[in-house]
Amino acid sequence: MISVAPIVLNALSAVLILALVAIGLVVVFGMMGVINMAHGELFMLGAYAVVATTRAGVPFWPAVVLAPIVVGLLGAVIEQFLIRPIYHRTLDTILATWGLSIALRQGVVLAFGPASYNVDQPIATLISLGGGATYPVYRLVVMALAVLVIGLFLYLFQRTDFGLMARAVIARPDMAASLGINPRRMNRVAFVAGAAVAGLAGALVSPLISVDPQMGLGYLIPAFLSILVGGMGAVQGMLAGSAIVGGTDNLLTIWISPVAAQIIVFALAILVIRLKPQGLLGARDGA
Repeated sequence: MISVAPIVLNALSAVLILALVAIGLVVVFGMMGVINMAHGELFMLGAYAVVATTRAGVPFWPAVVLAPIVVGLLGAVIEQFLIRPIYHRTLDTILATWGLSIALRQGVVLAFGPASYNVDQPIATLISLGGGATYPVYRLVVMALAVLVIGLFLYLFQRTDFGLMARAVIARPDMAASLGINPRRMNRVAFVAGAAVAGLAGALVSPLISVDPQMGLGYLIPAFLSILVGGMGAVQGMLAGSAIVGGTDNLLTIWISPVAAQIIVFALAILVIRLKPQGLLGARDGA
């Protein structure tokens, strides 16, 4: 008899990891209107930062702390020299970040080679779920950290002055500027934060999957789908979209092939977007 608890925990883990990747896209698109096609590669770089630092003798957890700092600093450089000159030019930002994604992947191939790497799990303990079922403690730790980071973002955007200014920039950038808020500075903070969270997600996931130059592609499209399904205007919408996309894909993979599961998820996402173009929790135009 199949134990239900590991299945539920695996689905929840997939949802939380996907939400952690998608939250950076929500912030960047919401504040800057930038569709960052290189977001998956920033996720990848977080994983490779752990590979590089652990191979140099740095323990895993300090490497995890270092990864979002490194990727966040790279995000600051990208925002300054690539994104800033083409704000509000959607097609240009798509093409520029798509080109950046190719360059980052090829740079990783040159630096590390095309082969995949495996990172040892820092916590090898298994916890008993009853009925003979066990579950890795490290996955539970990743889930708890994902909840913590997502909760922090919700708090920042809903309960702090920074969040108030961020929402003002998202809703009415010209009016926000007239009130003394610097939209450019807020945009930079948003992009750096989005890049750093992507790097953190890659670092945390590195012991759970193979680290290779193509790993970001597997998370970028589901992350975008989560935002479209849930609604682009709020972190809560992204969470709902991640639950639908990530949870459905994970559960269906148990009973059918991964390819068939992805096809069904895409079809479900298209149906939701067709019926609710603003997303499940997105505001209607003019609302």
